[in-house]
Amino acid sequence: MAAHAVHTKERRRIRFDEHLPVDHRLNTVYRIGAGLIGAFLVAFGILGLINHIGFFDTGGDTVAGLNTNGTLSVLSIVVGAILLAGMVIGGNVASTLNMVFGVLFLLNGFLNLALLDTPDNFLAFKIQNVFFSFIVGLLLMTFGMYGRVGSTLPHDNPYWRARHPDAMDSEQRELGAGPSTGGAG
Repeated sequence: MAAHAVHTKERRRIRFDEHLPVDHRLNTVYRIGAGLIGAFLVAFGILGLINHIGFFDTGGDTVAGLNTNGTLSVLSIVVGAILLAGMVIGGNVASTLNMVFGVLFLLNGFLNLALLDTPDNFLAFKIQNVFFSFIVGLLLMTFGMYGRVGSTLPHDNPYWRARHPDAMDSEQRELGAGPSTGGAG
């Protein structure tokens, strides 16, 4: 029989729009990540469409060192446009989009790695596309999670504050009581 800790206090759900100020410095990181990768994907997709490659041509054609076809070009433009919209909106939207698309790029890399050299490779992926998918996935996840996860987030971080409301209340009480004398808190 195992003993488990029982949480009697109800956890407060974090709302996206209330714990990250619009001008918070993390917002810049999320926007840069979404913007750079989104712009590259849109440019890649447009260059692929300009070459008039067939939509499901499994031979594909090379654009910017990556193999592509019409379907991958359109998909790249759509994903890039969503990331650029996230860049414009910023904040938690950009961060969440970065994380979600990062995971999707990683999963896409694994899926297309399994489909290489098969007739089911409808996106015309080659190994360089798989590597690109892995790298972009990791970059997007890094940009999206930056400042949101970790065991050493500073106490002024809005995500740390949202996860530790009791600690924030006690810090505010200590600040209201006067300067600290260096004792344990």
